[in-house]
Amino acid sequence: MVLAAAVQLDAALADVPANLAACERLGDEAGHAGARIIALPEFFSTGIGFAASLADAALPPDGPATHLLTTLARRHSALVGGSFLCRDPDGHVRNAYFLADPTGVIGRHDKDLPTMWENAFYVGGNDDGVIDTGGHQVGAAVCWELMRTDTVRRLRGRVDLLMTGSGWWSIPRWHPHAVFDRLEHNNRLTARTAAASFSRYVGAPCVHAAHAGHLECSMPWLPATYRGHFEGSTMITTASGEIVAERRAEEGEGVVLGEIAVGRRDPSLSTPSGYWLHKRGLLPSTVWHYQRWHGRPWYRRNVAGIRSGAPA
Repeated sequence: MVLAAAVQLDAALADVPANLAACERLGDEAGHAGARIIALPEFFSTGIGFAASLADAALPPDGPATHLLTTLARRHSALVGGSFLCRDPDGHVRNAYFLADPTGVIGRHDKDLPTMWENAFYVGGNDDGVIDTGGHQVGAAVCWELMRTDTVRRLRGRVDLLMTGSGWWSIPRWHPHAVFDRLEHNNRLTARTAAASFSRYVGAPCVHAAHAGHLECSMPWLPATYRGHFEGSTMITTASGEIVAERRAEEGEGVVLGEIAVGRRDPSLSTPSGYWLHKRGLLPSTVWHYQRWHGRPWYRRNVAGIRSGAPA
């Protein structure tokens, strides 16, 4: 058995120094508690929302976010991972999950498809997400990758540990309240179910880090302001999908700790035949398409090819 930790972060949108400092503090808390596996969430250096300030907040592959991961790994003799907006030498930004151990960076996974307004800030990748630690195979997956059957197919039966993260935002409480409250109820359940059931589809224990706290930002193509929150659901599960430890969104920023047995087993859920593992609902499906149509041209105009300007 090994003690694992997942970080729940209340990020300051696009404030790289503040977020890295918070992650170091929380990572140290996990390490001092004895954790030898530490997961930071998706977008741990910036948070996520539709904000123009994210356009130049990407960091280089060998920049301060990667330095934080390797520092925590050496300091605590741990396996440490998380994803951030990474500007590569080709000028493109990717949502890159880096995994480090005490020797340095040992692998990387680029999220396959941006989700909704994320299309404005990075492009997708095409690797399989399997990272060799020298003794075990780790499967990396980010947010709505936990919603897709393709992710299960590339990791199922191949990995001994899942390290995942999310930045899953709520559905705003617009009028009529009864309708949007019901949509948000379903959205919150899906966020928790996607993380909790992923181990059962793949057959490996999961350490899932997430964001909590409030978010306010613009809405693409709409004369409206988004006001909502992140769903949290930071958790650690066994290979059979049992939740060992969990931190809900309302508990705010912090660290969740749990012991797991690293190793693969036969998946207890069969892979669905369709594209999605979980139903999205009409509103998320609509937003998925319209924000992709908006985001890809916005990325080309405002993000692609610019120099990384985020402070170290």
